[in-house]
Amino acid sequence: MARKKQENTILSIDIGGDSLKMAEFTVMPEGGLKLERFDVREYPDELKEQTLDEIFSVTFPEMLQENNFVSKSVMVSISGQVAFVRLGKLPRTIKDDKDNISKIVELEAKQTIPYPMEEVIWGYQLVKYSMEVLDDTPPSEDAVPEEANTPKTKTVDELESLIIAVKKDLVTEIGELLEAHGKFIVAIEIASTAAYNAAKAISLGEQSCDMILNIGGRCSSLTIIDKSRIFTRIIPRAGFAVTQQICKEFNISVAEAEDLKRRHGFVALGGAYEEPESEVAAIISKIARNVMTGLHGEINRTINMWRSQNNGSKPVRMFLGGGGSLMEYTPRFFNEKLRLPVDYLNPFPMIEIGTEVDKERLHEVAPMFSELIGLAIRYVAPCPVEINLMPESIVKYRAFQKKKPFFYISCVSVIICLLFFWFGVNQRLQIDKDRVGKAQGQVQMTGKMVEKTQALKSEFDGLKSEYDEVARIVNLRRQVPSMLEELQKAMPDHLWLTSIKPYDSAKQKSTAMVEVSDNPWAAFGGERTQTTSTGSQFDSLELSGHSIVLQSETLLEPILMANLKKIEWFQNVGDAASYLELVGAKGKRNVTSFRIKIRLKEPLKL
Repeated sequence: MARKKQENTILSIDIGGDSLKMAEFTVMPEGGLKLERFDVREYPDELKEQTLDEIFSVTFPEMLQENNFVSKSVMVSISGQVAFVRLGKLPRTIKDDKDNISKIVELEAKQTIPYPMEEVIWGYQLVKYSMEVLDDTPPSEDAVPEEANTPKTKTVDELESLIIAVKKDLVTEIGELLEAHGKFIVAIEIASTAAYNAAKAISLGEQSCDMILNIGGRCSSLTIIDKSRIFTRIIPRAGFAVTQQICKEFNISVAEAEDLKRRHGFVALGGAYEEPESEVAAIISKIARNVMTGLHGEINRTINMWRSQNNGSKPVRMFLGGGGSLMEYTPRFFNEKLRLPVDYLNPFPMIEIGTEVDKERLHEVAPMFSELIGLAIRYVAPCPVEINLMPESIVKYRAFQKKKPFFYISCVSVIICLLFFWFGVNQRLQIDKDRVGKAQGQVQMTGKMVEKTQALKSEFDGLKSEYDEVARIVNLRRQVPSMLEELQKAMPDHLWLTSIKPYDSAKQKSTAMVEVSDNPWAAFGGERTQTTSTGSQFDSLELSGHSIVLQSETLLEPILMANLKKIEWFQNVGDAASYLELVGAKGKRNVTSFRIKIRLKEPLKL
């Protein structure tokens, strides 16, 4: 698949068991690779007993500073010594159902990885290939007997899963250290898959089944390539085993043993060969042959597993790689033992060599470059195996980094919205302030008008009081004549009034309103004397008069009562509560006198 490059350079890092290898490549415009600088450094003796991440944390910064590696993008491979590798076969019926494939592979990983799943980072690569199998379809009835008895084959598609797992803590420490130095990790894989990608780039395994034996410091890896298929196994036997045996044989330190191995070491030849003149060299060569013989046994065991368990083809060639393969006569030893063509893996045709590269030094470490070149190839082109063991913490950080622009855009949007909101609120506040100012002016004007209105109202109330008083007097002047006129109408012919007095029932006090002379008709004829006093309030009238008794009529005869009820100024006449006093007296000469106090509906003010 197409790959977006971070920049035009890539730094390949192979973290081996005994050495750290780094190479920087330039990505050519046409897509090729050019080696610009490299370095291979063995770990100091004082660090070899520490964990791989601790060794890397010390060695990497030193190499980075001394070699002036400028690339920000890095591809990393880790020694198979710290990895778990498993090749599993999937059912044929599963076909291309990605969900079921993922579930089956995950179930197999949980069953086979010897660590809790939460403690590892793992990945898998599906490998699809075709193979010939016996056709178990029954022959047709028309088939010739000879054809029916001839076994037939058919081509079927098979699917395998390559599962790789490493401890999470190790990869996380390495990844965070690289990120801390400003590096962008493109991918992390193991050394054997990086070498496999380099081998496939030069078409190994296309025409025949080939093997790659990478002899490292602490472990070796055997990778079998058969067209699209891959089978890899980590073997815990490598160059350091020779160093350990030399230490025991000569009772010397690891550093001294390593020095002897480099100066005198070679793999002893089998058969009738003359031994070297140096006794030390002879002993070391035999030690090396013993270690290589054990390694040969592991190779045969691996080939048998490949052929029996995975129905694989027989390998016909073997290619060597790794620092342990640099010991003299190593290719010849395996050629004799396996009876196969043996050569060094050479992926250098895939790259160009820069003019500033130390070619003599490069020639010395060339067998250790297959992983570095495989990593660089994966950066610029699709590869058969692209398992990425990226730490979860870095993946989450990358996801967060991708979201950062949206986060910043959101923040800017929020700020812009707040600015617009602030501007709107400020404008609205200014408008409201203007309105408040206008309203306050209106309030002040209204206050002045209210004060003026209240003053006018006070003046009006004073005038109204004066008017009401005048109106009351006018109404009173109308009320009294009207009342007298109504009383005059109510009097029968044989009854006349001699006096009419307002009466205050609460104070038991009366005041003469109209005094009539002894003339019985004077009360209604005009001869009256006004004796009322002003400023008093009365609730009743006291009527005094005379009546001619013709027969046996009572004082308050029905005609008088009926007439009094018609007068609107009095309370309900006939009700006991409407009379304060009824006085009748026997008179002389058929004339009698009377006095009556009757309540008014409304008090009378004089």
